[in-house]
Amino acid sequence: MEDPGTRESSLSDGASDDDMPQSLPDESSNGGSIRKGCDPFAQTQRSKLQHRRARINQQINKEMRMRAGAENLFRATTNNKVKETVALELSFVNSNLQLLKEELEELNSNMEVYQTDSEAVKVPMIPLGLKETKDVDFTIPIQDFICEHYGEDSSQYDREIKELMELRQAMRTPSRNQAGLELLMEYYNQLYYVDQRFFSAHRNLGVHFHWYDSLTGVPSSQRALAFEKGSVLFNIGALYTQIGARQDRCATADIDAAIDAFQRAAGAFNYLKENFSNAPSLDMSAPSLSMLVRLMLAQVQECVFERIALASWSARFSSQLRLAQEAARVSDVYLLVQQTMTQPLMKDYVPFSWASMVQVKSEHFRALSHYYAAAALCEHTLSSKEEEGDEEAEEAFLGFYINAPGGQSLRQILQDPEKRRKLGKAHLRRALIRHEEAMRVHGLCKILRKMDILQDVLSLAHKRSLDKYSALDREDDFDETAEAPEIQAAQTQQKPDVTPPNFSTVQVTDIFQRLGPLSVFCARARWGPVRVICLQRREGGLGLTLRGDSPVLVAGVVPGGCAEEAGLREGDYIVAVDGQDCKWAKHAEVVHLLKSCSDRGVDIGVVTLHSHDTQVERKAIMLSHCSNKEHSRQRLMGGTKGQSSASLLNWSRKKKRESCTVTKKLGSTFSLSFGSIRDAESMY
Repeated sequence: MEDPGTRESSLSDGASDDDMPQSLPDESSNGGSIRKGCDPFAQTQRSKLQHRRARINQQINKEMRMRAGAENLFRATTNNKVKETVALELSFVNSNLQLLKEELEELNSNMEVYQTDSEAVKVPMIPLGLKETKDVDFTIPIQDFICEHYGEDSSQYDREIKELMELRQAMRTPSRNQAGLELLMEYYNQLYYVDQRFFSAHRNLGVHFHWYDSLTGVPSSQRALAFEKGSVLFNIGALYTQIGARQDRCATADIDAAIDAFQRAAGAFNYLKENFSNAPSLDMSAPSLSMLVRLMLAQVQECVFERIALASWSARFSSQLRLAQEAARVSDVYLLVQQTMTQPLMKDYVPFSWASMVQVKSEHFRALSHYYAAAALCEHTLSSKEEEGDEEAEEAFLGFYINAPGGQSLRQILQDPEKRRKLGKAHLRRALIRHEEAMRVHGLCKILRKMDILQDVLSLAHKRSLDKYSALDREDDFDETAEAPEIQAAQTQQKPDVTPPNFSTVQVTDIFQRLGPLSVFCARARWGPVRVICLQRREGGLGLTLRGDSPVLVAGVVPGGCAEEAGLREGDYIVAVDGQDCKWAKHAEVVHLLKSCSDRGVDIGVVTLHSHDTQVERKAIMLSHCSNKEHSRQRLMGGTKGQSSASLLNWSRKKKRESCTVTKKLGSTFSLSFGSIRDAESMY
């Protein structure tokens, strides 16, 4: 795999589905990730689009720095000549910024690239491009932290640092499929361990995370790991939108896949909104995320309509009414999205093509609701034997309108073919008006005008309504066509769900597990330097009591015994025996090493845990009582998938302090009381 340091910072959205993934390197000896990103140099439409987006992002960043410098100079100088020159320069910079933002908006509005290659005429969906990010070099900060905090030779962890950086580099180019999602989730889950290992509350790691706004390209930089994790979570949601948009939607299975993808996208954005505060970029602000959640749910509702329409080619009267009401519901939810996009903060932020597309869809589906109402009234009758007296159809029609037609009984309309024809004609007239409005809005947006498939959908729908209207129109219709009443959007057949992300689906292994068990060897723990103690076996043994696994805890020392005289203390953790690392060693393994010592004695490396984060300290106590450390590790890892996500995303999350009755502190040293020897303890 190419050295991540040589990669350009332009690639984060990945290439198209037909991109070949990078060749997979051999797995590292500690079971490193085998998930890799797409080939960043593949010349596909999606990769070219992302190259252009990244280039514009960098230019916007440059222009904004120039503008900030010019504004500072303008405020600082008192020379009028200099002020005039700087003001002129500022006007050029602002003009360049405006042009760059317009170009970026056009790229972000390029929805056609993300659609399916199918020739089926379907309304395009609105996907999101992924957030761009710059390279991050963890090498020096993590090396320094390992040396100063863990007291180890940082050069021994070069392989782990490289693996972390390769994983981050790979997640910038995820493929547009399940493998790409798993790659993003793997890095997201791995950030839990990175946070626990290297991000202390008392010391800043000094790593800056640079991400660009998904829609405007405005750069943001934060040292908080929460910003990194929130941006990755945003990209998980964005990738789901691309997967949903690429579905063919010509079969029920494809429609269900699109529904699932858009619901998971809504869940990711909603999860981010609920757990991420004070967002440094507008795309992750609460108003923007609320808008995205509503947009995704509207697209789910659209897919539900398509699934019903797919099975309603030869539907009965009541089914046609149901289809009309589903179309009305789709129109209503898109109208709600449109209102959200016109809010003060969102109005100038959302791309014009998005707002236009949402308005087009609202008008289009409102027109379809009137079309299907007309089809139900004019193509189906209740005079046949099998449908005569159909109470279900009559009941459906009685609740079909928000307000009944003036001066007419719905039951009379059902029984009178001429009245049904005239009401159907009124619905078609309203359908044509809505179709024409959708085509007008479509024509106002140059981005949408380039989407041939959208033009085809609108034209076909308009022609179908016009043909049916012409078939119903008669020369002797001298009466003015009545106004069709508004259709009641009934309870939908499938209510969209906000599916939260399930991080436990991707299991990860702590890359830096060689540092030791996370319950003790984390950034929030403090301990003294490793002490090497030489124990000489006597007639009464070594004079110590051990408990637990990984690492083994010195639960007590015998007064006046060998261990006490050598300087071993209750509460020490054994990290090495005769130079052999024992941080992950089982109780029995440490005991075997101690018993196999020669007459010259045994050298034991121990550390003493000092003042410590309460939650981590409590976890250390609990784990020290567990005889099966591997089981405890699995339980700890399982808990990180869903529960730790929120705690890392919050900027100022207050940790709950719970009473802990099993701990006792002697001065500043963490210790366990030495009492009677229990089953979990053994004396040597």
